[in-house]
Formats: sequence, structure tokens, C-alpha cells
Amino acid sequence: MAVGLTATAATASLAVSARPAGRCCPAYRMLAVAALVAAVSVLAGLLGDAVPAWSVQRREALAAVVAVGTSLGTLLAGAGFLRLPGVWVSLAVAGRVLLDGVILATAAWFVGWVLLSEPTRLLGAATGRADGAILGATVVTALAVGLVCAVLLRALPPRGPLLRLGGGIVALAVGGLALTAGLGCCTGPWLNPAGGMLAVTGLALLAFAVRRHDRHGAAEVTEIRRDSAYAFVPMAAMALSAMYHLLLQGNFDVYAIVAGSIEGFALVTRQYLALRDVRAYAERLAEREAHFRELAHTDPLTGLANRRGLLRALHHDATVGAPCVLLELDLDGFKHVNDDRGHDVGDAVLVEVGRRLRAGLGPGDVAVRLGGDEFAVLLRCAKQDAVPLAEELLERLNQPYDQHGAPVLLSVSIGMAGGVGGVDVESLLRDADLALRYAKQRGKNRIEHYDLAYDRLLRRRTTLEHEMRGAIARHELRLVFQPVVAVPSVRPVGAEALLRWQHPELGNVRPDEFIPLAEECGMIAKLGAWVLDRACLQLSQWLADGHDVWLSVNVSPREFHAPEYVVQVAEALRRHGVPPQRLVLEVTEHAVADDLDELIRRLTDLRRTGVRIALDDFGAGYSSLGQLRRLPIDILKIDHSLVAEHEPVAPVGQDGPAFAPMVDVVMRLGHQLGLEVIAEGVTNPAELAAVVAAGCRFGQGQLFGWGVPAEHLEAMLKAASSSTSRPVPMPRVLPFPDSPVGAGQQGPAGAGRGPQRRVGTARTGEKHASVDQDVGAVDSSREMRQS
Repeated sequence: MAVGLTATAATASLAVSARPAGRCCPAYRMLAVAALVAAVSVLAGLLGDAVPAWSVQRREALAAVVAVGTSLGTLLAGAGFLRLPGVWVSLAVAGRVLLDGVILATAAWFVGWVLLSEPTRLLGAATGRADGAILGATVVTALAVGLVCAVLLRALPPRGPLLRLGGGIVALAVGGLALTAGLGCCTGPWLNPAGGMLAVTGLALLAFAVRRHDRHGAAEVTEIRRDSAYAFVPMAAMALSAMYHLLLQGNFDVYAIVAGSIEGFALVTRQYLALRDVRAYAERLAEREAHFRELAHTDPLTGLANRRGLLRALHHDATVGAPCVLLELDLDGFKHVNDDRGHDVGDAVLVEVGRRLRAGLGPGDVAVRLGGDEFAVLLRCAKQDAVPLAEELLERLNQPYDQHGAPVLLSVSIGMAGGVGGVDVESLLRDADLALRYAKQRGKNRIEHYDLAYDRLLRRRTTLEHEMRGAIARHELRLVFQPVVAVPSVRPVGAEALLRWQHPELGNVRPDEFIPLAEECGMIAKLGAWVLDRACLQLSQWLADGHDVWLSVNVSPREFHAPEYVVQVAEALRRHGVPPQRLVLEVTEHAVADDLDELIRRLTDLRRTGVRIALDDFGAGYSSLGQLRRLPIDILKIDHSLVAEHEPVAPVGQDGPAFAPMVDVVMRLGHQLGLEVIAEGVTNPAELAAVVAAGCRFGQGQLFGWGVPAEHLEAMLKAASSSTSRPVPMPRVLPFPDSPVGAGQQGPAGAGRGPQRRVGTARTGEKHASVDQDVGAVDSSREMRQS
């Protein structure tokens, strides 16, 4: 007994000293107060039990005091247990946990009542009588057990701190009940010491928890963990206990009936709360689903509908059969806004575009951002009513966008489709996209309506792109050669290689159709390599047969900018044993307009291999005189527009032959720069006479022949060489410092004007006078220029 009193006093002092540590958390302050109250009650009970001379009435009064004290301490400890961080999430959650504790406590009390009452009497003679103090203590003990079990069942691992604290509360409650029963019922010498030790153990655990609460951290308790156990397990325990009690011929008193009623009402209340929680959760879930569904159909930047939203609207219109018109819009040059002003300014412009789109729409129309700088507008109206709306949108979107004091100027291309009959979603989207592409191809900043011809063009384009990838392997490509002649003798001295494509099903595909497509889809480098290899092979055969001829090959600007192209040219010359000065590479003025400095570096590297460079279509409007002086070229090829588009005139005050003034100017310029000049597009004798009068020594065009197979050109060369023994004039081949050609390797040409430069040859560009000519007679340089 002395040991128990000492332990109780120590525990009380520990609880008192723990109060300052509990000031930081209400739960631990409540636990400290509970431990202090319970310690005083247990100490009083143990002191009263040590006095054997007390009467029964005094012992019962002391038992009531101990019951009240330990019950109050237990209730305060349970309240602190509920207020622990993580357990006390909200008042509603704490109420549900307390209700679950009541359900478990009622079931535990009822099972205990069955086991301790008649006829079971588990404790036998030590059961004693059930007065008010003992009954209250049993209720509090059952409530403590139920509350601790409800919290522990919901807790997530690790549950060690909660288990120690809950065990202390249960030990205190059971110990207080045993001490109360021992004092009030006088049921034996062992009950009071056992109850005292249990209470002291519980107090020690409570004091330890209060003292070391900072090590526990917040408990993790979920609201729905093992929720089904609260309904089935307690009810099953009560049902089995009741059946057992009836089998033993037991009776149910008012306490048992009250316990069963409390259990039933508590279960009904718990299920009602659970049902209400389910309903509230279902409503929140429906709201969030609607919110996320709307987000899934909305562009986050502009707040407009996205592609999913457009598809949803289109499918709705297709279902109801309502007429609609789809406008697809693309901001012309928007990439430069991001590059020059930054993505923040670009995003601000997109937001403003979305605002302007919404401002000009009716109540049933839908504005859409498809992605990037592409937008769409779905108009619920007929086509004739949509045209003025589209024009209004075009005007509104073309207005400047004021961003940080510096306006952003953009234009818009619009493609329009729909407005007739029902809505076919896939067809409508495809038609509007085709119309938009056509609007951008035709110069941008315009509105284009869908036309059936777009389908044919697209299908043919797709077919050509697919078939082109296997044209080389299927041996569908071939080279034809257009002669370059010396004038006025009209004798062939060179040729230009032209690419032709004969498809077994599509027939003869025009070069101005497949060459631009090859550049767009990345096939031009492969085609150019094949043309270069075949041209060098044919040239080597002609040179081996004794023909004094050169050959020119057109080069795409993309090939010129490829770093490996110089190596590719040198390898082709080496492989076929062709003298470099016999090969001419022609570059169009369009390439000069792209990147002059890069072009000069590439041309210089190519000239170091010994080949000659010709500037094709000179006079078409791209190059300036300053650029011409910087370019490392050997030949100027006068564009056929300077020869064919103007009627030759006679010199003022003279009766001599007619001449072309622009050709005469280019001839003088070329000779001053030390360049050879070749006139393209000569179609009739009058133009030939004008070219000769201007001093041009070489010509090319319809008058001298279209592109022909290699054997035909070889026959022309043989006929020209056998018809006369006079030497054939050729362009000068003059060495320059970094050329591998020796200083004495000079061609049989006459003396030229201007500084000493190596001058090149012609190319295979056949010029056609009208669209009624044969499909094969299309100029390759024109094809590249059109691309």
C-alpha cells in the first residue's frame, strides 16, 4: 500500500510539473488537468482504504468521491484525446468520432452487463451490488474504451503515441472503477490494490504523454477508415450477448433496455450522418466534374473554347440539323511577335484577340482557340449572313494591338466553310482548313471560301508527295537537255540539264508542280543529288566521245545552304572523271535575296573545286548592282522577260538592225564585270537579231530547240561538228587565283572585255513562250522561282 501511495504522489507531482509544457496545445493542457484530478482522487481512495476502522457509510461516501474524481479525470482525458492535433479536424468530424465511441461504449457496457449480472455473474460473489457510483463509473469506463477504440481504429500508422495515451486513459478508467467497487462493495482485499495499481499505471502513461507531447507530433486520423466496423461489430456483439442472456433464462432490466435504445438511436444517427456525407460528397463531385469538364473544353489562356469545345458544339449542331458556318483564322506573322517582343507580349496579344472575337459574336456563336495563333469561330447562321460578319472580324483583328506603349501590327487570314445543309463535322473542319491554307497561299490578310477545286488540288498534292519518294527507285525520272548555241551561227556548244518525271498513272508531271513540292517536303536534296550524278555521267560520256561541250545544272537554294553540298559536287566530278570547268552550277536570283553573305561563302567554296557559277534569270528583280559586284560568279543569264517581253527597236536615227535596249545594257554591264552573258528565251529571228546586235555570243530558247534526250543532243553536236571545220566559239575559261585550273588552260573563245575572270557555261533551262507548249518544255529556274 505504501508503494501505491508513493507512486500516486509521484505521478501527481509529474502531472503538475508537466503543465507548463502543455501550454502550447489545448489537448495536452486538458490531459494535464485530467491527470491531476484523477491523481488526487486515486490518492484519496488509497488513503481511505488504508484506514480499516471506517464504517460502511464512510467507505461508500469515499467510493462516491473516488468515482466522481476518476470519472471526471477520465472524461477530461477523453476530451483531450479528442482535441489532439489530427484527431480534431473539425467539430463535425469530432462529433462523428464521439458518436462512434458511444456506439462502441454502449455495446461494451451491454456485453459487460450480460457477463456480470444474473444469471452469468462472471465475478461470482465479488460482483457486489450496483449502486449509483458504480453504475456511473461503469458508464464512464465503457465510454472511455469506446472512444479510444474509435480513434485508434481510424488512426494511420504509426499509432504508438496514440496507443500509449489511449491505454493510459483506459487504465485510469478501469482502475478508478475497480477502486470505487472495492471501496463501496467491500468485495475482497485484492480489488482495491489492483484498481489502485491500474489507476497509477494510467496516470503514469498520461503524465508521460503530457511531458513528452512534443515528440508525438500530429496524429493522422482519417474520417472513413474502417467505417463499416462501427455498425456491424457492436450490433453483432449486442445481439449475441442478448441471445446468450435469453438462453440462460436471464431478464432485461431498465438499464439493459436503455442501453439497447441508445445503441439503436446512435446507429441510426450515424447512418443518417453517413448518408448525408455521401450526398454532400456526390454533389461536390458533380460540381467538380462539371467544372473540370468545362475546363477540358476551355482554353486556359484566352478563356475561349478549345478544340474539344468546338467539336462538342459541332456535334450538337449535327444532331439538331442546324445550319452553321465555320471560320478558321490564323494570325499572319505572329511568330515574329514572340521572337522580337517575347512570349509575354505574345500571350497578351492572344488574350486581346480572344476578347475581340467574343465582342463581335452573337449569343449562339462560339469563339475557339485551336492552338498557338490559330482560332476559329462557329457562326449559327446561313452563309450569306456569315460573309459580313467575317469581314467585320477581319477588320477588327487587323487593328493595332497596343502592348506596353508599342503597338503590334498583325494581319489575319480567314478560311470559311459550311452554311449549306446539315453539318458533317469532319468535312466541315477539313473544308475550313483547306480554305485557310488557300487564303495564306494567295497572299494572306484575306477571306477565302471553300471550293471543291481545293479537294482536287490537295488530293493530287498528297498523291504526288507520296509517289515522289519512290520515283528514283522506280526509274521514273529522266534528264532532258536544252541546247545552248553560239550566235549567230546557231551551233550547239553546251546544254542545260532539265529534270522530267513520267509517272505510269499520273502521266507527265510538270516540273513547276513537283519541284516546289519537293522543296517543301524535303525531297529536293535527294532529287538534286540524283540530277548532279546523272548529269556528270552524261557529260563524261560526251567528253569521252570527243564532243567539246559543257553542261549546266540548276541548284536549289536549299542545296546551296547545305554544308555537305561542296563535298557532294567534288565527289561527283571525281567519280565520273569530269573536268570541273565543264560543269556549271546555276543559282537563281531568288537565292540571292535570302542570305547574301552565306551564299557568297558557299559559291566561293564551290569555285575552289573548279566549277563555274552562273546567275540565272538575271533581271527578274531580286539582285542589285551592289550584290552583283560581290557575287563570285562567272556567267550572267539574261532573263527571258528582257528578251521576249519587249519588241526590238532600231537605234534612233539609224536604219540598221533592231536591238533590245535592256539586253544591250546587261551585255555592257556583264563585260565591264568580266562576265560572260547568255540570252535566254529567244523565240523568233527578230529577237535573235536583237541579241546579236547587242553583242551577245550565246543564246538559249525555243528558237534553238526544247529539251531533248541525250542521244538527240549528241546527234545535234555531231551534225554541227561535221557541217563546218571552223572552230566553235565557246565561253571563255579564264583561271582565277584559287582555282585548280592552270593558268594556261584557256578555252578557244575570243578575247573578252573587262578584267580577267573565268567565265562559265550555260544551263539546261528551256523557256516556253505560252502555256500551249508541251508540258515537258518548262523552265526549271522558273519552277524554283515559283516555289
